[in-house]
Amino acid sequence: MNADGRRTEDALELLSAPAEWDLRPGRHLHYKEVLMQQIDQDLGHAPAPAPAPAAVAVAPAPRRRLTRPAVLLPLASMALAGALAVTLTGTGTSGGTGGGHGSAPADRAATGSARAQSASLTLHRIAVAAMASDATPVRDDQFVYVRSLTVSNKGTFEGPVKLGAPHTVETWTSQDPRPLKTLGWMRESGKDAVMPGETIPIESTDAVPAGIDHPTYEWLSSLPTDPDALLAQLRREVRVSDGESREQAVFSLIGDLLSQTLMPPQNTAALYRAAARIPGVKEIPDAVDVAGRHGIAITREDASSATRDEWIFDKRSLAFLGARGFITHDQQKGITSDTLMGSTAVLHRAVVDHHGEESAGTDH
Repeated sequence: MNADGRRTEDALELLSAPAEWDLRPGRHLHYKEVLMQQIDQDLGHAPAPAPAPAAVAVAPAPRRRLTRPAVLLPLASMALAGALAVTLTGTGTSGGTGGGHGSAPADRAATGSARAQSASLTLHRIAVAAMASDATPVRDDQFVYVRSLTVSNKGTFEGPVKLGAPHTVETWTSQDPRPLKTLGWMRESGKDAVMPGETIPIESTDAVPAGIDHPTYEWLSSLPTDPDALLAQLRREVRVSDGESREQAVFSLIGDLLSQTLMPPQNTAALYRAAARIPGVKEIPDAVDVAGRHGIAITREDASSATRDEWIFDKRSLAFLGARGFITHDQQKGITSDTLMGSTAVLHRAVVDHHGEESAGTDH
């Protein structure tokens, strides 16, 4: 049997195995406070914030009070009138109630160690499953289409968390490897959508070459498949926000790439294996995305930025379902425990020839 056949057989064996590991004690969405502050400013509801550097409007959801140029756009609405350059901030993720709070420090340490070991095992299982998945090569003249259901913070920057209504977000990410100012397009629909029904360009002040801020299929295919080499490259290239640890920035970046792009199976698997090597990654036995789908979650809490990211996977197929973002504490807002700042469910991904073109069906 050749290597590809062996990998497929291994994956099928793992997927059909008893799921006792699902129950062991063991995510990504960053809420858009800064965006909402900008919206309030434009509507005359709040004082103008300090000038911020231009950001690429294709990105992982914003990170809490941290400025990081956008990369993709899993959950947050990032454009106002078609050319609003936003500063993305603060992250939080890892939802759910992960348990693991023992009555004594030794108990908590032991539980935390078990959750970390379980997370490593689960990420390797997910990597094997990814290797058995079909790959759809993407041409440079095409777009990666993603349809998601998302909910995010609608409160003001200094006010309490106020989650909006779940609504649909569609994105078309350009695969053109040349430096681009228009990196893709987005459209929202439903209550609490920004400019509902309008297809809006996702723009950058400066032309962005293929890379972490413009992750094309071609660029993703060029990344190392050795997880240690891949992790080293991501650590060098990731943009770290003020108050955020480099480990959390890399974890969030990997989550963005996994949820909002398409790449060859070996590169997907390498990202999961790289994530398993990040200190502090743990597993949560049960988490729910905004579409109401239960799954197993991989999470990382960042003490530096007081946030937690969570990735949610189907317990049987190990397919990526969605992400959640949390603030773990904020004295100014009176937050002393995990507070959900946003949640997303990836419903469908496909390759299309034109932006605005819809692809029918669902992934899950």
